[in-house]
Amino acid sequence: MEKKLKIGIVCYPTYGGSGVMATELGKALADHGHFVHFITYKQPFRLDAFHPQIFYHEVTFQNYALFEYPPYETALASRMVDICKSEHLDLLHVHYAIPHASAAFMAQQILKSEGIHMPFITTLHGTDITLVGKDPSFLPVVKFSIEHSDAVTCVSESLKKDTIDHFNIQKSVEVIYNFVDFQRFDKKNRTICRSQISKDSDFIITHISNFRKVKRVDDIVRMFAIVHQSLPSKLLMVGDGPERARCEDLARELNIHQHIVYTGKQEAIEELLALSDLFVMSSETESFGLAALEAMACRVPVISTNTGGLPEINIHGKTGYMADVGDYQTMANYCIDLLKNPTLWNEMRENAYSKSLEFSLESILPQYEKLYYSIVNS
Repeated sequence: MEKKLKIGIVCYPTYGGSGVMATELGKALADHGHFVHFITYKQPFRLDAFHPQIFYHEVTFQNYALFEYPPYETALASRMVDICKSEHLDLLHVHYAIPHASAAFMAQQILKSEGIHMPFITTLHGTDITLVGKDPSFLPVVKFSIEHSDAVTCVSESLKKDTIDHFNIQKSVEVIYNFVDFQRFDKKNRTICRSQISKDSDFIITHISNFRKVKRVDDIVRMFAIVHQSLPSKLLMVGDGPERARCEDLARELNIHQHIVYTGKQEAIEELLALSDLFVMSSETESFGLAALEAMACRVPVISTNTGGLPEINIHGKTGYMADVGDYQTMANYCIDLLKNPTLWNEMRENAYSKSLEFSLESILPQYEKLYYSIVNS
């Protein structure tokens, strides 16, 4: 039997797919007996309960007057070195290339100079490749950090192709999909009732995101305006971010603001998904679509754009429907047609659940453990 590992996880602690997945992975690894050390500037969003084998190490630093911008990458690398040495870590697993992979490489080289071998794995999540990473001011560092990682994973075949194409990567990239913990995402023991959101006769359409520009949340509002003309419905907007104010203004212009509920950031999204009739996602680019998968695990059909990794989880005509980016009219038509056909809706919700089972924690976690042991033992 392999020994239990001491793993350092570096991620963004914010409300977004990469941070959520990194945190859930760390929690699952701890449940399997490993010792997990989170290293970041703030406690991760979903690290919400005590676990005897999970530890959090905050990255702190002073922003001296000489610095126009805080040197987070340098402080992060120094903190990694400190934790690797003091906690005798076996490896580092960094999520999102910028700046985590380059900081991990710097930490690795510092430790190497002291006779300590510290492998690191980089997991690419999407915009670190498709948006930020393509910026000329970041591209050489992102490419270098990927090439010098001991192993590289990404969350979809689409993202793997983008990574190889954009950066001409020669290093092997392994696809390990995001996952769902089905002990959490079920329909049992719910404390929120539909009546708290809308009238019982209303359909509930839900969107979850960090409301960044890439999510095209204004398309969700325009789509809902069309749906609401045909069906009694409520739009549940879960999350927060820079585009929220724009959505609220647009909803008032379209005179549908009274039919939209903005919940802000929510931890128990499974409670809200359990009430939903449809989940909608209008992203311009989406490397995987974790929120859509979590909706499917709650037996909610998905209406989404057909970009990035979404076609790998949302199967058009089976688990929901897809449309081109920006085509909110077609998305609205799909919503209306599906909600007006309860037989088809029931069929699709069961298909959605069946498809989501392919991404269970029990299926995905062993893939990460196998990779960890192969790197540590090499």
